[in-house]
This record gives sequence, structure tokens and C-alpha cells, in this order.
Amino acid sequence: MSLISPACRDALQHWLDSLSALAGRSENTRSAYCGDVTEFLSFMTLHNSQRQGLAALERISVSDMRAWMARQRETGVGARSLARKLSAVKSFYRWLAEREGFEPTAVLSTRAPKFTKKLPRPLAEDAARAMIDTVELQSGSDWVAARDVAVVTLLYGCGLRISEALSLTGADAPLPATLRITGKGGKERVVPVIPAAQNAVDRYLRLCPHPQSPSAALFRGVRGGALNPRAIQGVMAKARMQLGLPATATPHAMRHSFATHLLSAGGDLRAIQELLGHASLSTTQAYTAVDTARLMEVYNKAHPKA
Repeated sequence: MSLISPACRDALQHWLDSLSALAGRSENTRSAYCGDVTEFLSFMTLHNSQRQGLAALERISVSDMRAWMARQRETGVGARSLARKLSAVKSFYRWLAEREGFEPTAVLSTRAPKFTKKLPRPLAEDAARAMIDTVELQSGSDWVAARDVAVVTLLYGCGLRISEALSLTGADAPLPATLRITGKGGKERVVPVIPAAQNAVDRYLRLCPHPQSPSAALFRGVRGGALNPRAIQGVMAKARMQLGLPATATPHAMRHSFATHLLSAGGDLRAIQELLGHASLSTTQAYTAVDTARLMEVYNKAHPKA
């Protein structure tokens, strides 16, 4: 943050603290916002040839915003990423304007670039099962193979995000019939644990050479530390190449598959929303690749006036 004035640095830190305290933002979101706004403030310092104190921030114009967005595109930032960065900057400016009492119109009126929202691509049911079976074949170590199978089974069998699966600790073992998961934004949900997931984790624990403790990560790396998500991403990349699956067959795709296959089997969309921890039903609709006709069918059955 060397290009940023002390006043701006302090304001940025206070804003980030408010995100954690009031909005319940995850550490990953907070870190991304910090990087985006820091980058923006650094650009404005260079663009205007002076450190951006709070008074200077109040004077940022529409042309300044256009220059920043143009620079972002010149450096290869895509429309989706630029829209995210602009969202972070606007959030910071709303907070700063209210705190300092100025009008942030130039920043808030800046339009985000349009982009096509990519829908998640779930795996077919047989492909999801084949992924779990093939993941087991990627390691010459029995305990590592069992670990990878246990993690991927949790993603598909319980609809967990990879960060949620890897946040489990020794206190969660052996896995109970339900898990209380803290997801994005500190939102809690209760997730049923299917026997296949319980059995996969039990097998991993029997083979794992590292001692378990209630406070330590449940899933361990080869050296005994907490398992890095890149290890699961890597093993799934190898498995999908062997299976001839597309690059979209990622750990997150297993979560998509969980939701889509539940819905295909007649699951209730609202219940699936709760299992996934989505705040909005529309998010779940996109997540499960459900079409409008299916959504209306669920709506008509559930609505009290239908």
C-alpha cells in the first residue's frame, strides 16, 4: 500500500473491518475486496500524479473512472472480473461517502461491463460416480487415495463447497448423521451426511498416519498440515483427463451435481436451497440448471394460493 496515503489506508482498513463485523463477509471476500480497492487507489495516485488523500478521493471524476476501467481492460482484465472490481470500489465509496459526507455520484454511476453469466455444468450421474472411483486411482499411497475419495464424496454426497469440507476438524469425526456447516457470509446450515460419506471418512481416518486432534484439520496433507484445496483440484484434473470429461469437471462441479441430481430425483427446490446455503431461490435455480417450467411446477405445488 506504499502508493496510498495514510488517511486512505486507514479508511480502507476501517471499511474492511466493518465488512467483517457487520456484513459477515468471509475472509476470502474481504481479501479480494482489499486487493481490488488497493489497486484502484494506487491507480488513481499514479493517474493524478499525487497521493490520494480523502479530499482527492472526493474529487474523482467520471473521466477518472473511465481511465481506470480502460487501464483494466488494457491489462487483460475480463468483463466479469472488472465488474467484480467495480462492485468492490462502489461498496467502499458508499461507505466512505456516508462517513465523510460527500456525494459519490461519479463512482456510483459508473456502469459495469456486460458479460454473459456462465451457468454451472453438473456432471451426469454416472460421470460423478466414475469421478469418485477414478480419484482413488491417482495416488500410490492408500491413505492419500482414501483421503481424496473422502473429500470428493463429501462434495457430491453432501453438497459442500471445497472450503467447507476442508474446514472440518477432528472434532467432527466420526461424522454424525448431520453436520452444522458455516458457509459464505457466516451463514449456518444443517446438512445430512449420507452413509457413503461417513464410510469414506472412516476409511480415511483408519489409514491416515497423522494423529487426529479436535482442533486440527480433519483432512491432512502429506506432511501432516491442513490439506490444500489445490491437491483436490489437481487430483480431479488428472481423473477427468482419464475419463475424458471437460475442464468444468472441478470440485465445485460436484456440488452442482449434488443439487441437480437431487432435483432430478424429485427433490424440493426450497429444501435444496437450504442444503446449499443459498440466500436466494433464483441462485439455486441457476445452480441446478433447472428450467423455468420445472421452477413453476415447484412454485404451483408449494404456493398456498395455487
